[in-house]
Amino acid sequence: MDSQVTIRDDSSSYPGVSARPETAEVVNLSGRFFVGGCALIAAAVLFLGHDIPVWFLAAEVLVTILSLFLLGSFKYQIHKNALTYGMLLVIVATFCKLGTSEWHVEIQERGWWHWAQANLLTFRGLDDLIHADTMLFILGLTFFVSVIAQTRLLEGITFTLLRRNEGAILPTVIAVTAFVAVASAVFGGVSMIGLTIRTLVIVLLLAAAPASAITYSVIVCTAITTICGVWVAYGEPPNLIMKANLNPLLGNAFFVIYCAPAAIVSYLLIARQLRKRLRTQHVFLDLLDVVEANAQDVRFLQATRHGEVLTPIEFVENHAAELGGHAEGVLRWLHQGETFGLSLFREKVPESTRKNLLGRFVSEELADSLDRHYQLAFDRDLEGAKRAEHAVDEALASLAHLRRRAQTVGAVALVPFIGLLIVHGINDRVPLFWASITGFLCALIGIAGIPKMRTLALHEGYVEYAEYYFLFPLFLSITLLTKAGFFDLIQTLVHKGIESMGQGHVAFAQFLGCTFLSAILDNNIVADFASRGLHGLSPSVLHLFAMAQILGYALGGCWTHIGCAQSVVAFAFIRRDVDDRYTPLQWIKDITPVIMEILVALTALIYLQNAILRWLS
Repeated sequence: MDSQVTIRDDSSSYPGVSARPETAEVVNLSGRFFVGGCALIAAAVLFLGHDIPVWFLAAEVLVTILSLFLLGSFKYQIHKNALTYGMLLVIVATFCKLGTSEWHVEIQERGWWHWAQANLLTFRGLDDLIHADTMLFILGLTFFVSVIAQTRLLEGITFTLLRRNEGAILPTVIAVTAFVAVASAVFGGVSMIGLTIRTLVIVLLLAAAPASAITYSVIVCTAITTICGVWVAYGEPPNLIMKANLNPLLGNAFFVIYCAPAAIVSYLLIARQLRKRLRTQHVFLDLLDVVEANAQDVRFLQATRHGEVLTPIEFVENHAAELGGHAEGVLRWLHQGETFGLSLFREKVPESTRKNLLGRFVSEELADSLDRHYQLAFDRDLEGAKRAEHAVDEALASLAHLRRRAQTVGAVALVPFIGLLIVHGINDRVPLFWASITGFLCALIGIAGIPKMRTLALHEGYVEYAEYYFLFPLFLSITLLTKAGFFDLIQTLVHKGIESMGQGHVAFAQFLGCTFLSAILDNNIVADFASRGLHGLSPSVLHLFAMAQILGYALGGCWTHIGCAQSVVAFAFIRRDVDDRYTPLQWIKDITPVIMEILVALTALIYLQNAILRWLS
């Protein structure tokens, strides 16, 4: 592909750019000390406790959930795994000392062995205990998407659209985010968020978009992958949790009929906000250099040769020590839309360092050609720069067939994945996780012969899934509350609320409650907790309440930087690559306008659905 390079004009320093981010002081508390203290408390409860009331167990679970927010957002913090696994010791000990429960009665009548066989030694028992099928499905899905991501499919789609739109950012971003909204409903928003953010940021940096536009686009990715992905049961983990808790009353048709309208309306409101921010942004395609113009092949080459795929900003931050005093200046130029190679020349980085970094960023055998290309471009010899990039073009072209093969295999892997989802929908005795595990194994064939890329995909999948480990103790804790009869009280309150307020107002109250709780807690836990209070309702009322809860935890999950896994990823990206001084309060300030718009629209949908149900009855 023919391309050329232009020298962009200098301008003022980019706000918030630093080679070494200045972050607020955080005091990390000892996880081992905390777990040890919990173990001592649990031992004391086992030896001294007797006929502990159910409300005390509920209070311990509530304290655990609130502590995730309090000890994860402010100065004093503790690792969430240490917190949840440590508190689980106390919660289990307390459960053992309750006056009675469903499991106490079962063990007294049939013995420990029968209880273990039913709850620990069967897949269905483990599924009831810790949502085993859902968590295994997420495991396979995480690795499946991680493998497909290495084929650079989304980058390819984005740059194809960018060329068709002649460099216009807005229609390109609208089309890409629409694709992501649909894909998130099937492949999971958590799996899509990181790839989406990096792809959009690459394009926005090429357009030299202001920091505010980049930050807002990153935040909006959270809403797109969360709220717009609720129309299929398999996209969001909270959807799967709610579907499992209310099985068989929530089928696949429920999510399409009740949640798809909300997803569409939410996306239209988000697209309107994007239009305000990006309508004037443009990429001048004829000014892109060879690395920028072939983004998907360059990133495929990075994964193949180096086993990592980084944006230029991430790469410079990781190699700031080698750049020494030049790092801050290079970052400043990158944020202003300059290319990586020209940024090195702008800051007068020594030749040996330049070639070393260019080789490690793209490929060692292309380092000399790239350095020569940028040298001529810096000297404004554009014809010479174009000739010097031929070696790079040839190397990228030689990899194109390998990339296309991997993409084809990834596309073919969708066949068994979707097929097994359909089989599960017809017969829920077929475990859900077989779909994602089979899809992952089939997709892996496409990159099996590329060792570094294969290792990268497996590592990224492992790191991403590790973010779910803290959920297992919380799921078990909520199961213990269920067996202790706590949710019978919640169900009674729901029935009394319907009698006194009417089902429409109760549904709205559940929507608001889930929205605010999900803003300060993890929305997976909100979904598991709230959905257990819906048993005993008529199907139509249950569907209305389930819809209200789903929309609530999806909306609330994006409202803060910790509401869902997507928010955590997006906030970390902003702090690392856009503005190291960006705060949680700024996040809330930036996203609240669109959250309020969506909240009003979803409220109208909830009351409209209630009116339809009353009319049909």
